[in-house]
Amino acid sequence: MIKITLPDGSIKEFEAGINSLDVAKSISEGLARNVLAAKVNGEVWDAFRPIESDADLQLITWNDEEGKETMWHSSAHLLAEALEELYPGIKFGIGPPIDNGFYYDVDAGDRVITSEDLPKVEKKMQELARQKNEYSRKEVSKADAINYFQEKGNQYKLELIEELEDGSITFYKQGNFTDLCRGPHIPNTGFIKAIKLLNVAGAYWRGNENNKQLTRIYGITFPKQKELTEYLEMLEEAKKRDHRKLGKELSLFTFSQRVGQGLPLWLPKGAQLRERLENFMRQAQVKAGYLPVVTPHIGSKELYVTSGHYEKYGEDSFQPIKTPNENEEFLLKPMNCPHHCEIYKSEPRSYRDLPLRFAEFGTVYRYEQSGELHGLTRVRGFTQDDAHLFCTAEQVEEEFKKVIDLVLYVFNALGFEDYTAQISLRDKNDRSKYIGSDDNWEKAEQAIINASADKGLNTVVEYGEAAFYGPKLDFMVKDALGRKWQLGTIQVDYNLPERFELEYIGSDDQRHRPVMIHRAPFGSLERFVAVLIEHCGGNFPLWLTPEQVAILPLSEKYNEKCKEVLKVLNNSDIRGFVDDRNEKVGKKIRDAEVSKVPYMLIIGEKEIENGTVSVRKHGEGDKGTMKISEFADFLNKEIELILSKK
Repeated sequence: MIKITLPDGSIKEFEAGINSLDVAKSISEGLARNVLAAKVNGEVWDAFRPIESDADLQLITWNDEEGKETMWHSSAHLLAEALEELYPGIKFGIGPPIDNGFYYDVDAGDRVITSEDLPKVEKKMQELARQKNEYSRKEVSKADAINYFQEKGNQYKLELIEELEDGSITFYKQGNFTDLCRGPHIPNTGFIKAIKLLNVAGAYWRGNENNKQLTRIYGITFPKQKELTEYLEMLEEAKKRDHRKLGKELSLFTFSQRVGQGLPLWLPKGAQLRERLENFMRQAQVKAGYLPVVTPHIGSKELYVTSGHYEKYGEDSFQPIKTPNENEEFLLKPMNCPHHCEIYKSEPRSYRDLPLRFAEFGTVYRYEQSGELHGLTRVRGFTQDDAHLFCTAEQVEEEFKKVIDLVLYVFNALGFEDYTAQISLRDKNDRSKYIGSDDNWEKAEQAIINASADKGLNTVVEYGEAAFYGPKLDFMVKDALGRKWQLGTIQVDYNLPERFELEYIGSDDQRHRPVMIHRAPFGSLERFVAVLIEHCGGNFPLWLTPEQVAILPLSEKYNEKCKEVLKVLNNSDIRGFVDDRNEKVGKKIRDAEVSKVPYMLIIGEKEIENGTVSVRKHGEGDKGTMKISEFADFLNKEIELILSKK
């Protein structure tokens, strides 16, 4: 007999070899009908996989993130099965689940699969799903795995198998389709009720531009048609909110092939918006005791070798810049933290100096693959609202909590209300990708866990998501459409101070290592602006929007009066413009609405006589008349209210 411990702490005894689905049936037949997979001792398993020893068990349904991931992984296999039936001889690369749905990279040979073929593939997937074929798992030897895919002539799977250890290889089969896969999968294809293939794209095998370009087919599935319908409606709304589309319409940013892919150019309105974000953060940082620093856009290659960034990210960086001096090489800065370590080291430090908080809006450069570039969300040059705190081990928790306060202040001021704090820890099994001692890692991880608990954050723990030099707290924010974005990160680092031999003299007159906290509430300014645009649909918070007021004269004879009103508003720190085009006021109102200007002030003979303005609000219409001074006070109070949120 074995003991199964459930999430509520209750313990049930079963014969060894029972599977999670049968455990679910012992609780409730209704529950069992909804089980997609199970988490056994923290690892997601197939619901049919036998449990041979005592275990902690969590049953996973569609309501769990792991449930969606398992469903979409299984859906990728269903897509592959449909493709194999429709296109005999097709070869498969990889088919993982993604944040919303799944994809499969395929080599169709001489045939070309286009978006016009997707309805036919969808229909075949639906036909196969209705067969309710089980996903069965089989352990295979490396030799058998190689033989199987050699017979199929699939060089892609063979390449993957070569990297696997014998004894760790599994196949999954459903219906007539077999794939190399570690799993897990849902019990059978019948759980997949609603299917939509979304688009077709090109993708280089394993993301390498030197490899063959495969066909990537994206899709999504749901257990109910209603959920698919709602998702497709959300996609339509997302198209309207696409930051690339709105960025162009609102004249915020552009790209130029001559300048280079992934290198955004900020237009005046976008630059002003960005500057306001920076000033907002600078003011908050000054109050929190941060000191501004500035570092160059390049650094000696040796700097990043010392920090470990070159070893980890060298392939993703731009190629070294060679100078006329032999053996002298520089890199475009991929990270700000090594520079800040050198600033710390520029003079002796005492425990009385700590904590030291260095802050910089530092531009960094990463050579992202061209196929992965996407508007402002994935670029090659971006600016981080970076700061690095140097403190004693005893100060870590308190400093970490203060940074949490700063991140939440930013979210509140910008209307991000739905978020989860992800505690990103080391992989439990594979420690090879991390640097530093176990003792330092354990102290850093516990500090993050304690600080998050003290702040009452809604947290999830993700193993294997830590940075290579330390654990971190990542803020996962849901936007207005329910999409999840990672915005804001805080990281505890015992390792860079070791690598750079940073020191301070303690109260005992001995030399000690400081602890380093990395912190970026915005993360990348470019990505943050992109998410903000899509979250608010271009209707920025009043304090941030490039133009707060459009002043609309009823005819050109009121233009001068409108300019006087604008001066009054400018003196009250309100931004606006006079639309003095020779157009009817109705068109001016429509244009201001399209440009998402929050307020419109209409001025004609009546308003001049009464010393008032007629006020319209974007999306809401007429708001009556006000004195100019009253309107200025009203607007500034509204802004103060937003920024005073805690």
